[in-house]
Amino acid sequence: MGSFSIWHWLIVLVIVMLVFGTKKLRNIGQDLGGAVKGFKDGMKSSEEPKEQIQQSSANAEKTVDVQAKDLK
Repeated sequence: MGSFSIWHWLIVLVIVMLVFGTKKLRNIGQDLGGAVKGFKDGMKSSEEPKEQIQQSSANAEKTVDVQAKDLK
């Protein structure tokens, strides 16, 4: 009684396919796969190499502060 047999899972699969249809299930699978891929890409892009961080800090040091004067 602890786990379901293969026949239980096949019956559940058939019922789910009858309720939702194969096209909807395929779309759900594609959406889920796209979300997982996007998450993985986001995790990779958040891990910047140290060289890029050093270059961005070097570019920040090159900025020039300017004061505006009133011409009245």
